[in-house]
Amino acid sequence: KSNMKNKKVLVSITSASDPNGWVEKVRRISELGIEEAALFPTMLDGEQRTKLYAALEKSSIKRLPHVHLRSDMEEWEVDLFIEKYDTQVFNIHPLHCSHPFSEGFSKYKTRIFIENLIEIPEEAELNKYAGLCVDFGHWEGSVRLGNTDYDDRMRQLIKKFPIGCCHIPAVKKKVERDAEFPKRFTFDQHFMDELSDLDYVKKYKDFLPQYISIELENSIDEQLEAKKYLEEGHFPPGSMGP
Repeated sequence: KSNMKNKKVLVSITSASDPNGWVEKVRRISELGIEEAALFPTMLDGEQRTKLYAALEKSSIKRLPHVHLRSDMEEWEVDLFIEKYDTQVFNIHPLHCSHPFSEGFSKYKTRIFIENLIEIPEEAELNKYAGLCVDFGHWEGSVRLGNTDYDDRMRQLIKKFPIGCCHIPAVKKKVERDAEFPKRFTFDQHFMDELSDLDYVKKYKDFLPQYISIELENSIDEQLEAKKYLEEGHFPPGSMGP
């Protein structure tokens, strides 16, 4: 079992439900003087990302320990994260999803972890990178939909590959239409209605890596409540470190 003292729960600058949602998040982060966050430029094209980088430059952010890469990103962007924001870990999508990554990212392979979506990464591709970025919401959502094969395969993979970072979205009590992919019905969502939407994390606490990124579209203030809830509710008080 991992030592919880070195773990960090990170609030996130997200962009999935609203491509301009990051603007308010960066503004609020600066207002509160927050220096560290995870970054999910999931829905931002190159032009929008350039605006984001300019806003980050003027913000209070000093470190982005975990960044979700997009398949259309260029090397200079990845270098910017590493050199300017001390990014330690990146995640990418698996090969069989709609936005697979080119081999061009392999120069950063020691920092790149592959996320489980509806598709689970294959062992062959995991061998090319540093390990797994576990989206615990996708995992738990699949379990609640009765997908025992998904659960079995994830448990097999985490025995073989390190978990370098993770996503913590909300998991609802009942199945709902996916906010971002309306044809899908799912338990996991990127919007939290109540803090108990995070209770499922208890079940996976032995697998939590060093960087625990809250993947929610909620405001920074609500994410800070989620961070506190995860730190105090799911783990013994004081065990999460500073």
